Amino acid sequence: MNFPENLRYTKTHEWISAQGAKAKVGVTEYAQKEISDVVFVELPKQGQAVQQAKMAAVVESVKAAFDIYAPVSGKITNANKALESNPGLINQSPYADGWIFELELSNPAELGALMTAAQYLEAVQQAPKH
Repeated sequence: MNFPENLRYTKTHEWISAQGAKAKVGVTEYAQKEISDVVFVELPKQGQAVQQAKMAAVVESVKAAFDIYAPVSGKITNANKALESNPGLINQSPYADGWIFELELSNPAELGALMTAAQYLEAVQQAPKH
């Protein structure tokens, strides 16, 4: 599985790519495989404030609905509107075209609590198999 080194990861399988005070968020390759075929994404609203580890979006698959949590606190600056017409982008390209939202960080220090790619890989390998 692919977990890019330049990203940070959460225990709930979100990734974040931060450049200064701006960041892009999506779900990991592991998460999209667990979710299976994504059929709908409820995107956050622009300007919405989100709190670290609190729900920011919802992804629905053929299996169930899954909450997507904000890796850090901040304000939503953009949502991936392409997911409205093509939610499967999350499955096809979780780290590029399948990103879910962008935000402006309100507390960049929160990034320090997130996992590196190596730490996330270890956490995934230790996860119970279904």
